Amino acid sequence: MGKVITGGTMSLDGFIAGPGDSGFDLLFQWYGNGDVEVVGASPNVPPLRLSRASADLMAEEHGGIGALVVGRHLYDMTGAWGGMHPMGVPVVVLTHRVPEERPNFVFVDEGIEAAVAKAKELAGGKDVVVNGGQMARQALEAGLLDEVGVELVPVLLGGGTPLFADLGIAPVQFEGPVRVVEGTGVTHLRYRVRRSGDGAPA
Repeated sequence: MGKVITGGTMSLDGFIAGPGDSGFDLLFQWYGNGDVEVVGASPNVPPLRLSRASADLMAEEHGGIGALVVGRHLYDMTGAWGGMHPMGVPVVVLTHRVPEERPNFVFVDEGIEAAVAKAKELAGGKDVVVNGGQMARQALEAGLLDEVGVELVPVLLGGGTPLFADLGIAPVQFEGPVRVVEGTGVTHLRYRVRRSGDGAPA
């Protein structure tokens, strides 16, 4: 059975987006500062150019991912990635405003538990990745997360959206980092969620 994972590219002061959804050009500079071209599944999303260390890690981890869970905000902000997520896997969108169905996307309005359950079904035993921010917080509070990945970049945004915004069960402890990979302009960190005896986050 696959794991449920969340994470995001994060500034040194802990934000995955700056004020008013700004700062993405700074957060994602590592997507274009290397010599290895990585072509995604969507023809509408340009290829990445990563350092060798980042490209190797991405290839390894993405091969184990079977489905994604995202919020309606990211779905709208990206224009649904032009109709296909760059990972080329099914995407479950958690939303209160269910649009017409479209290929490659499934819309769920029954909460994070239902969204993750649907993603697990679609993933076929592979890992499920939950988007950061509100989705990550809800999944962690519901005891659904197994691992957290952080792509830490050397920039300060001064405010914005944390990886776990408005967390209601703090403090939460993690094991690790269980893996550290140094890319160019980014440090990839992996942590396991530490659980109490009843399976809830510790």
